[in-house]
Amino acid sequence: MATSPRRSRADSGSASVQLVIVVPLLLLVALLAVQFALAWHARHIAQYAAQRALAAARAQDGTAADAHARARDSLDALGSRVLIAPKVVAERTTKQTTVRIEGTVMRVLPVPGLVLTASGTASGPTERVTTPTGGNP
Repeated sequence: MATSPRRSRADSGSASVQLVIVVPLLLLVALLAVQFALAWHARHIAQYAAQRALAAARAQDGTAADAHARARDSLDALGSRVLIAPKVVAERTTKQTTVRIEGTVMRVLPVPGLVLTASGTASGPTERVTTPTGGNP
């Protein structure tokens, strides 16, 4: 009959202490991964909404107000909880239209100072009617 080695009383409870230290650290790492994945997702939401808003604003009869409306519709449909308090800035000139969307990413961890933002920008030429020689009609 084999005898099991005797454990020292000094090792008693060491596994519990290790779990108390390691498990919270593992949870923190997992939640940080989720937080940064949400930031990545929010950036894509902002970029998509900016592209949709650009399509509305750069049309021949489009306006900056059209860009704001289209951006709000896209943000409401996709990211009203992920991208918090998004700000839409649309600039339209006769030659160039630019839309920028920026907001705060939803927080998973209540870590002070960890405030992530996400933004998306889309820019393109403003559509206008021209003659075959390149001038205005």
